[in-house]
Amino acid sequence: MTDTVPPMDTGDKIPVPPQRSWRWRLVGVAIGSITLLVAGLMFWWSTEPDPFKVQANADAYAKQRGERVVPGYVSVATAIRIANTLLDKRGGYLSNDLLPPGVLMDNIPEWEFGVLQQLRDFSLALRNDFSRSQSQSQDDIDLREAQPRFAFSNDRWILPSTESQYRQAIGHLDGYLARLADSDEYNAQFYVRADNLVSWLTLVEKQLGSLSQRLSASVGQVRINTDLANEEAAAQSTRAPAIVVTRTPWLEIDNVFYEARGTSWALLHLLKAIERDFRPVLEDKNAVISVKQIIRELEEAQAPVMSPMILNGGGYGFFANHSLVMANYLSRANAAIIDLRKLLERG
Repeated sequence: MTDTVPPMDTGDKIPVPPQRSWRWRLVGVAIGSITLLVAGLMFWWSTEPDPFKVQANADAYAKQRGERVVPGYVSVATAIRIANTLLDKRGGYLSNDLLPPGVLMDNIPEWEFGVLQQLRDFSLALRNDFSRSQSQSQDDIDLREAQPRFAFSNDRWILPSTESQYRQAIGHLDGYLARLADSDEYNAQFYVRADNLVSWLTLVEKQLGSLSQRLSASVGQVRINTDLANEEAAAQSTRAPAIVVTRTPWLEIDNVFYEARGTSWALLHLLKAIERDFRPVLEDKNAVISVKQIIRELEEAQAPVMSPMILNGGGYGFFANHSLVMANYLSRANAAIIDLRKLLERG
């Protein structure tokens, strides 16, 4: 018996899939446009701020306010400009952003943290050393308020926000600068002395030493523990191994690199300002050339990064290691700062 195929019912219609709604097309276009906008803003905001001339900045600041450029004026005006750049650069302050594109970015927030570390150390030196004639002197009323505000959390978005605290700190630095340049008021001073400069350089060398070690650890580092070396009676809270292996986590390598970029950017300007304000002290110690050499190393650390991403190949590997290059410049700058500090301490 043969199976027969029933004839097709010509009255049946072949189902046609419904066409995509125009609303879904509109949603797709909107998502694509937003993605392109976020990517464009991320690229635009990822540009590091350009350097500025510290003397020209101080002269313009004094002219605008009708003030005199007195000892310490260039350094304080430079710190104010650095802090304003931190908050008002492309994209503003990004470290506490909760929305795209800021929340998706990590390099520039790390750059901001490096700058902030130098502002914190410099404001501490201003409060404790540069503005006081001796240890028993009273600290300046404006610097007493500015220094703890720069120490405020760097990623707080809820009130009081990080930006509001840093702007208040800038306002107090501005008030100190105004009283510093006012010949009718004698309650604000900036003492150009070797011991004051040594106190700040001590803070700087510790920051650079830490950064250079973290940068070098991008390829892993086996280090003999020398924490208790050179002192027989030295002790520490807990035991530590004789051989220490340090390695920066792979996902944090570019973060350390950009923190170092921010640190060197801020420190470059502060040292240029110090070179002008402390010129008599540096000339007396024949140390002007030492400061210039430190500045030269930091300028090399600010050379443009030509690679689209931070590479961290082996020390003698096929790919470049940007972290080791940065560590080289910071280590040399740190060594020069140590030499400068010892030179200033000789009396």
